[in-house]
Amino acid sequence: MRIALFSLLLLLAGTAHAQAACPADSELDYVCGPQKPEDVLAIPGTRWLIASGFSDGAGLKLVDVRARAFTTWFAQAPEQIAFDRRAFAHCPGPVDTTLFNARGLSLRRTGKDRWRLLVVNHGGRQSIEAFDVDTRADTPRLTWRGCLPMPEGQVGNAVASFADGTILVTVLTRPGTTIADFVAGKITGAVWQWRPGDTAFTLLPGTELPGNNGLEVDPDERHFYVIAFGWHAVLVYDRSDTSQPVERIDAPDFMPDNIHWSDGHLLLAGMRLDEPACGGLRTIVAGVADPMLCHRGWVVGELDRAHHRISTFAYGRPQPGFNGLSAAAIADGALWLGSFQASSLAIVRDWHADIIRKPAP
Repeated sequence: MRIALFSLLLLLAGTAHAQAACPADSELDYVCGPQKPEDVLAIPGTRWLIASGFSDGAGLKLVDVRARAFTTWFAQAPEQIAFDRRAFAHCPGPVDTTLFNARGLSLRRTGKDRWRLLVVNHGGRQSIEAFDVDTRADTPRLTWRGCLPMPEGQVGNAVASFADGTILVTVLTRPGTTIADFVAGKITGAVWQWRPGDTAFTLLPGTELPGNNGLEVDPDERHFYVIAFGWHAVLVYDRSDTSQPVERIDAPDFMPDNIHWSDGHLLLAGMRLDEPACGGLRTIVAGVADPMLCHRGWVVGELDRAHHRISTFAYGRPQPGFNGLSAAAIADGALWLGSFQASSLAIVRDWHADIIRKPAP
């Protein structure tokens, strides 16, 4: 009853959006409307999902996974802004919601029912936006606290943090490199680091890879994971010495994009690498990489460091209503998928079935 009342109140206020007319496919259900939800994170212990919007003005969405309704979360209302000028001394001010272009997400618990949300922003400035999330009330509250400008010319992709406040961000392509370069296996990006008290991000030597994409830290607070998109692999680094990775784990026939812990699983998500319906592997024509508009099969993998492999967690065939899988999260017992191309979030139907989920032996 409370969920229904919440959804009704938001709809009457004009801030929430029910699922639009959005026919399901053979394997996926949809919540239509979120524009390019490139990354998705579940807020642990709640029915809420956070989705980014990889387009100018798309911003952040808060999704009620039970009601399958979403709201634009950051509206720049006065009560949503509490600028911490001391911690973010080089931030010029709140992000402009008309330009807010949200890409990678990171969520870290800071206390009971409290979280720090980091967001890669491309709208109006290249930056990492910092928010506080409070889940004590029925509906989570979001407060903008500040931002960290990216180094000149560097465009962030994914973000992650350690408990001591250290923030990492990946750069997919540095100035002078292209997508075609990392598809060909050439070095294009790196991982950048900021620590409390630093005036700017600095590059971590040894983290230069072909297409630095997804990023996550290990619970041991010592290691972090970086996806090399051009290699379709995960590189594991020791933060005390990043001169070379301590391990490389290749993905089985898919192109992992984002990587996140979700409900105890380290999940990677991406499109199928060798897709017959799209003519096989991604190609480079006249120096330009195929934008992969052809609908490929989708795969969610689970990284298993103990066995040095990525096992298949969920997968599916090409679907007419969804393409460009880039992230996955388990929210309130359901598997949700984000996309850097689609204007919808996908929910995997019957994902617990043996034909969909393949638990590691």
